[in-house]
Amino acid sequence: MLKAESEDKNTVVDILTKSFNENRSFNSIIKQDKYRVNRIRKVFEYYFECCSRYGAVYLSEDKNACAMISFPDQKKVSFWSVLMDVKLLFVLGLKSVKLGFSRAAKIGKVHPDSAFYYLLFIGVNPDFQHQGIGLKLLEELVADSERLKLPVYLETYMERNIILYKKAGFKIYNELDFGFRVFCMKREFN
Repeated sequence: MLKAESEDKNTVVDILTKSFNENRSFNSIIKQDKYRVNRIRKVFEYYFECCSRYGAVYLSEDKNACAMISFPDQKKVSFWSVLMDVKLLFVLGLKSVKLGFSRAAKIGKVHPDSAFYYLLFIGVNPDFQHQGIGLKLLEELVADSERLKLPVYLETYMERNIILYKKAGFKIYNELDFGFRVFCMKREFN
């Protein structure tokens, strides 16, 4: 696993934009018009910057998969963070941002009060899916969380992904309803 640098931003954003293009959760927030894909890109650009500052962004060795990690206990409100949020507001619009932050607040309520390793996004370039790249990256992320002695938390609405996460030792600990079921999963460190 490689730590993504600023020059990797387009690679990471490309992978996640392609991976999440048909994602029901994303598309329920993003305005559905001819700029939809550009808006998805902008969301991942936003998270690339946030995770680079308050977490980590990783790429698989072959650079066909990536993950964005956040450490919520490290995020601070600053001029920079407010500026980033305002930029996102202009790209997505008030309704989308409000819905996104409302969902994030509901998810935050089921997260622990202590430090944790938050797997915000993991994606594999669709041309390279079903080859074990995503599972390998997930296992490397789990090893990283264990090195840091932090439990890993994530959410998915895609039931087919639950199998992958369970292979890596995750368990469902809660479910949320956003008009579709969202499975909250965690993996404790050993």
